[in-house]
Amino acid sequence: MNTAIILTDIRFAYGDGSHALESITLGIERGERVALIGPNGAGKSTLLLHLNGILRGQGRITIEDLPLCDEHLYEIRRRVGLIFQEPNDQLFCPTVREDIAFGPMHFHLDRDALDETVEKVLRDMDLLDVADRAAHHLSVGERRRVSIAAVLACKPHILALDEPAAALDPKRRRWLVDFLLADTRTIILATHDLAFARSVCQRAILMNAGRIVADGPIDTILEDRALLEKNDL
Repeated sequence: MNTAIILTDIRFAYGDGSHALESITLGIERGERVALIGPNGAGKSTLLLHLNGILRGQGRITIEDLPLCDEHLYEIRRRVGLIFQEPNDQLFCPTVREDIAFGPMHFHLDRDALDETVEKVLRDMDLLDVADRAAHHLSVGERRRVSIAAVLACKPHILALDEPAAALDPKRRRWLVDFLLADTRTIILATHDLAFARSVCQRAILMNAGRIVADGPIDTILEDRALLEKNDL
């Protein structure tokens, strides 16, 4: 099949009873670049956290023909690279180099392949000069690049990114746009930055109050002023 992600009637409520997702049904094709947009509390981050089973609600999720269940969870987490909104949630090793090596090491790359992968990602992300520093000593923008690099080192099939352009300076933001446009993987990103979303994605899914309220070509959705105003954008 050419479908990378299938969500069918996904529902999720947090422990306090607040409903974060209501009847989410959608499909994303392999190689598609999709933006999740919507106001705070729309459910965008919660939806991303369902793609590799960090959160699990009701409904069915299929990733590249594999149903998301305990049996396939390890393989799905290898295939879906999730980049958190807050880099500090993702970086915890003594050095940047070790943070980047952590994921592929736990996916059982052999030592030579691991070293080669880490060096390549450090080079590609322009992080060689901070490779032996602790991530918490870096700027927010640098930490965000490290968190992206740590996921890329795992060589996922699908990139799920939560506010990936936040805190990036214009040069790094331009690099990220160019990188995502050149990448052939399936990409789904959640963002409040509509200009960034438009520069990267072909399709937008507008969420509000845990529901999908619009889904279509990103230019069509972002040019609908009444729709955006109705949904606090």
